[in-house]
Amino acid sequence: MHLRRLFVLACAAAVPTLIVAATSLGQSTAAPSNTSLPSISGSARDGSLLTASHGSWTGSPTSYAYQWLRCDTQAGSCGQISGATSDHYTVQTADVGSRLRVQVTATNASGSGNATSRPTGIVQPTGTAPKNTAAPTISGTPQEGSTLTVSPGSWSGTPAPSFSYQWERCVGTGGGCSAISGATATTYTASSVDVAHTLLVQVTAKNANGSSTANTAETDLIAPAKSAQGGAAIQISQVSLPNRLVIDGVRFSPTPAISRGLITARFHVSDTRGFSIQGALVYVLGLPYGWVYGSPEAPTDSTGWATIQIRPTVNMPLRRGDLVMFVRARKPGDNLLAGVSTRRLVQEPIR
Repeated sequence: MHLRRLFVLACAAAVPTLIVAATSLGQSTAAPSNTSLPSISGSARDGSLLTASHGSWTGSPTSYAYQWLRCDTQAGSCGQISGATSDHYTVQTADVGSRLRVQVTATNASGSGNATSRPTGIVQPTGTAPKNTAAPTISGTPQEGSTLTVSPGSWSGTPAPSFSYQWERCVGTGGGCSAISGATATTYTASSVDVAHTLLVQVTAKNANGSSTANTAETDLIAPAKSAQGGAAIQISQVSLPNRLVIDGVRFSPTPAISRGLITARFHVSDTRGFSIQGALVYVLGLPYGWVYGSPEAPTDSTGWATIQIRPTVNMPLRRGDLVMFVRARKPGDNLLAGVSTRRLVQEPIR
């Protein structure tokens, strides 16, 4: 009887110990659970080093594993970055324009749990956008059939920018430029449609940080391949030194002169580039002085021709010989014998 009582008391004393052991065993078998999200420190910029903090967990994790994720700009559609399994990650150029997250796996003897950090900002490129520091230029002869070449000039910005080009045709008096279809190379061959126009090139520099544009200066007027009498003319205001006027065409009607009747004289004016010139003032003086009456200056028309009526006097002989004429073409406002003016002696036969 005494022994049975001692056994019962011994069993009763052991029950609390078993309950405590069972309770303690239940707590140690719970897998880790996240209570504070992992976080990322560092600058979201190409080449920067990011560091992951695993956050807070229950279950006393014994280890942590990391997987970096590349996501779209909305921080969705994330994919694992191959090999990025450390708590540190160096941002790659491939990450520029994306956002990054890190997924942490906490593990203990009873299992593991996962948690993902909030996203970084959108990853920015390293360096600066291009900026023009010396204007681009065009080299070559501004003439129909000639090949012109553009140099991009000087630019700052990292990484070094790449360049694209757009040639433009301008009205010839400054501005009014429009893109020439297909003219996007570093060279351009001037054609007949460019004659009497100027050209410029818009240069675009681009790198991972942005893009910028700069224009060349306009070329001189694109000259024709050769003087085209009767073709479209440019205004006399567009002629300045070192270019000069040239009287390159002369016509008389009738020719030869067989009486003292009215003589119609026509004179074509171009410049040393080969343009026909509109608005040049042409003056004719007959020699000897008393053979013809004086005529007022006449402007050249839209094809570069000036028409002047010459009236012989009774002093002009009706015999075989020549009526010599001094012809001058000038720019309005210029000194009569200076500026871009030109002079020429011509003759009309008398029979």
